[in-house]
Amino acid sequence: MGTPGTRGNEQKVMAEKVTSALVDAFLLEQLAEWEQARNNFAALSGVKVKEIDVDGMTVKVQFNPARIVSSAAKVDAKSLKERKCFLCAANRPAVQRGIEWGGHYTILINPFPIFPRHLTIPDNNHVDQLISGRIADMVSLAGDLKGYTVFYNGPKCGASAPDHMHFQAGNSDFLTIGKILEDAELVPLQVESDGEAVLSVAQDLPLNMFIIDTTEAQAAQALFDRLYAAMPVPEGEKEPMMNILCYLTEDDEVRIVVIPRKRHRPSFYGTEGENSILLSPASVDMGGVFITPLEKDFNRLDADIIRQVYDELCLSDEEMNAIIEKI
Repeated sequence: MGTPGTRGNEQKVMAEKVTSALVDAFLLEQLAEWEQARNNFAALSGVKVKEIDVDGMTVKVQFNPARIVSSAAKVDAKSLKERKCFLCAANRPAVQRGIEWGGHYTILINPFPIFPRHLTIPDNNHVDQLISGRIADMVSLAGDLKGYTVFYNGPKCGASAPDHMHFQAGNSDFLTIGKILEDAELVPLQVESDGEAVLSVAQDLPLNMFIIDTTEAQAAQALFDRLYAAMPVPEGEKEPMMNILCYLTEDDEVRIVVIPRKRHRPSFYGTEGENSILLSPASVDMGGVFITPLEKDFNRLDADIIRQVYDELCLSDEEMNAIIEKI
């Protein structure tokens, strides 16, 4: 695997080629060294999971108390300014090492996991969480990390560190979105570079999404840029609201799932009040696994509540058509 560096919190594993096998081995090394992460990963074996059918789509719900750190994260400007950024190398635990990737990213294990294999992949620089110009990076990363789904949470779409650009990744077989899309009807909208990237829209699902299937990172970037330019930007925001999931299919194509959003959190979000639920949906939830850090919310979540989440947070057919007309 190479030799870990020794520059304080910037310790990194150097590797000529990053692969999922190398990352899996690195994760095991980190769990042997890092007690907090080891305990949190071990606790996953005891989390409660249930499956819910939402209009023919299988959705999992996970009761995961450790994720309250993310679900209840304060992401307003004042709170971000007052806390140290936990993704910056200088502020990470000394035991947390990383694998360099792509010249300016570092692959880390996530110490508060949802997945049996859960990674966080920050930019080495403290720059805002914005996806513009980075889809090619996602495609290349997903190609290297076979068996992982790489995902991006917009700054108002589930990111607990909207002030520091980062991806996350987890083992693809944990999510239900891959199987859902295998069985879904995809309607092609645009083709880039003689078929190297195809933009489609998924039909007849409880939530609306765009799909880009690609064999070439720059073609995917060009097609995504057209979609990005057609999506609305909320007042006061720097980019359209979205969650993105990206993974390598069995056909060795990379599939990018873009889920446009219009709201950060559902109307019932919170911890106080009879009808409140502590649910802050991000890419994992939109990818088919809803995370609840409170057991009462786990017990309560049903198909009607999940439909309400989709209705409040995701785009309607009319809003999707408005984007399609602009592409």
